[in-house]
Amino acid sequence: MTTNTISREPHGDSLPKPAWIRVKLPAGETCAQLKALIHSKSLHTVCEAARCPNMAECWGCGTATFMILGDVCTRDCRFCAVKHGPVDTPVNASFEPLQVAQAVASMGLRHAVITSVTRDDLADGGAAVFAETVRRVREHAPACTVELLVPDFQGNDAALTTVLEACPEILGHNLETVPRLYPIARPQADYQRSLRLLQSAKSIDPDVATKSGIMVGLGETWEEVLTVMCDLRRMNCDILTIGQYLSPSKAHVRVQRYYTPAEFATLKRIGRRTGFSHVESGPLVRSSYHAESQARKSIIAKHRGEECII
Repeated sequence: MTTNTISREPHGDSLPKPAWIRVKLPAGETCAQLKALIHSKSLHTVCEAARCPNMAECWGCGTATFMILGDVCTRDCRFCAVKHGPVDTPVNASFEPLQVAQAVASMGLRHAVITSVTRDDLADGGAAVFAETVRRVREHAPACTVELLVPDFQGNDAALTTVLEACPEILGHNLETVPRLYPIARPQADYQRSLRLLQSAKSIDPDVATKSGIMVGLGETWEEVLTVMCDLRRMNCDILTIGQYLSPSKAHVRVQRYYTPAEFATLKRIGRRTGFSHVESGPLVRSSYHAESQARKSIIAKHRGEECII
């Protein structure tokens, strides 16, 4: 089962969306209240910034993925809708962590997901702000578990150690696609460097649950997807998410193929047989989709002492 080679020029989607790709717009009282809370604290969510197709479902349930370190990324991934370019705004290492923690407490979250733009302009890639955000969430919502989705920190193990010393329950880092397509989709990233981060995370903190995600439909082959799964398991990655790539605009790389729900179900079965503790696989699956249920299924048994009561 193969797909075409990915186009080297952005064309936007040229394929009609199949019936199973249906995206609802955020609506309802809960969505409105959550949006007002987030904006009142001058926070950003990856839900809005990346135009996540699950925003209506997640926001309707009172769930959001907080995005720290501002809203401008220093990298230009050809699949991503987040703003990119030079960053001239200094990081406020205390403001964002406190605002996120207060929002988590106000929402009564049992599981908080925190990610960021990539900040290659910072010496530690923003690791200290990640760690401070975890500590603040612990202070304001001690019963809440924390999941981080981090950038690669340019391979800086000291930065990764800083993050893990704050003891998040889940440490995520997405491979996004197969290594052959990195020059097209993620030209400033490195497949092996991302794998090493997941491996290093387990070495630094054997108790942390590690997680990664990939998109399909960019031009990869079925065999390449299975190889990525095996690579992740060699790094002892615990949780895997697989979703359909949807081109955010005509300026981004186009969709080469839409996988069927049956194919996603097959990938889930293969992933479980490969050894992942949990696999979330479906057309609209994204990194933090059903994150709370993943956390409950994967790490309930791994208590972190009295400071994190599940």
